[in-house]
Amino acid sequence: MATNVTKQYHHVTRSKRGQILGTVHGFRGCTIWFTGLSGAGKTSIAFELEACLVSKGIPAYGLDGDNMRTGLNKNLGFSKEDRVENIRRVAEVAKLFADGGHVCLCSFVSPFAEDRNLAREIHSSSDLPFFEVFVDTPLEVCEGRDIKGLYRKARSGLIKGFTGIDQEYEEPEMPDLVLKTVNLTIEECTTQVMEMLEENVLHFNSLQIGGKRVNQSIPIVLPVSTQDKESLEGCSSISLYHNDTLFAVLHRPEFYYHRKEERVARQFGTTNKNHPYIKMIYESGDWLVGGDLQVLQRVKWHDGLDEYRLTPIELRTKFKEKGADAVFAFQLRNPIHNGHALLMTETKDQLKLRGYKNPVLLLHPLGGWTKDDDVPLTTRILQHKAVLDDRLLDKTTTLLAIFPSPMMYAGPTEVQWHAKARMCAGANFYIVGRDPAGIPHPLGTNGTVDGNLYDPQQGALVLKSAPGLHGLDVIPFRVAAYDTKYQKMDLFDPCRKNDFDFISGTKMRNFAKTGVDPPNGFMSPRAWKVLMDYYQSNIR
Repeated sequence: MATNVTKQYHHVTRSKRGQILGTVHGFRGCTIWFTGLSGAGKTSIAFELEACLVSKGIPAYGLDGDNMRTGLNKNLGFSKEDRVENIRRVAEVAKLFADGGHVCLCSFVSPFAEDRNLAREIHSSSDLPFFEVFVDTPLEVCEGRDIKGLYRKARSGLIKGFTGIDQEYEEPEMPDLVLKTVNLTIEECTTQVMEMLEENVLHFNSLQIGGKRVNQSIPIVLPVSTQDKESLEGCSSISLYHNDTLFAVLHRPEFYYHRKEERVARQFGTTNKNHPYIKMIYESGDWLVGGDLQVLQRVKWHDGLDEYRLTPIELRTKFKEKGADAVFAFQLRNPIHNGHALLMTETKDQLKLRGYKNPVLLLHPLGGWTKDDDVPLTTRILQHKAVLDDRLLDKTTTLLAIFPSPMMYAGPTEVQWHAKARMCAGANFYIVGRDPAGIPHPLGTNGTVDGNLYDPQQGALVLKSAPGLHGLDVIPFRVAAYDTKYQKMDLFDPCRKNDFDFISGTKMRNFAKTGVDPPNGFMSPRAWKVLMDYYQSNIR
């Protein structure tokens, strides 16, 4: 083994490759390893799958045993040692294809389990998905086909060490998929592999729809009781009411068992019922109902805020009316302080430096359910309007609207939903902050070292590589704090860390509850008055 070599790192990241490869953006690099006897149908299935993937805009390439042995591996024979080296070389080449963003389809007899495990390890060590597909075709069927005449030569003794005849084939013990090809067409086998890939996509928080990867990290479901399920099962449609008002009809309904533990474990990374949203899920119905939804009328809250509840189409229309050539969204569930305003203004300036003439801010507070100790929506909207009135943000290039989703406090999983929803509404830039959709661990510092349920930095990192968010540029949230020297909110400077005070939400609430004004320059006067009036009224 050579010792005088140093690994060189690419300047192009996998996520960047994923943005330009194929017509379905997002990094999809992986290897599918077809193993089985000679004549089992490995290459036929692999090449059919290659054509299928490419037709959907997904870059794929098939590596066949014969093709490799006429080029890169032509100096290798069929001894056990040469077979091992053959598979090692193929696995390394496949890894390069996968790292480049391609789906690499390897069709090799690869009779030894140890070699296939090495191929998997080569990929896993580079954090690349590897799927082993066992093409399980009986020996008599393979020998009956004998397209290359190899079995006949092996039986007559012209070929020694032929797998299945005088060399054992070690069947995979835990393959990702088993294809029993007898009585199945090549197309049917290919469909099974596609279904396996789509199932894995589901567990990676996205869907494959019409050849496109769609991010859907949060399940949108309708739980129902067992009693409702039993009474409604078999109906061709279900009417959906709120009080006495019919809002929608669910056609061709289907019922699914509500696997609550799996749902919360995947979505939240914990099953602790002291988490407020997890508690609600466990208390909901034991069945989920889905179908084709026909919406009959607009949902209104009649709370004086419906004018801010704009649909994605309406938002896009508003952006067009404002002449926006870029839209940047800011997600928040808390009152706006001057540090937030600074970050939004800085983002606008950055976009202008990139050449945009009229960037428009989508100020999009979350308007669904939140925890009891969060500031209610009505107060937040009044506070946001006060920020605009105090001209901390430019009214002419800001659109204030309500994002009607509930707050689930699901951290990096939920932040993908927040970003995807804004992308659908026309935003092409998204500001992501520290610990987005985060919450303290239910066990506090007994649960994690810092007391947070999620790593505060993970939200921004996940968004940069999340599938199905093509067309959205993620702008990391720079940390702002109160500069005690200059008495204003400013971007944190670690060289002057002793001059900065991080005013937490708890500290801000205590100021408001006790009627104490925050430091000058922390929040605009009118915005602070709205917040203090709310907390003072609660005390009274």
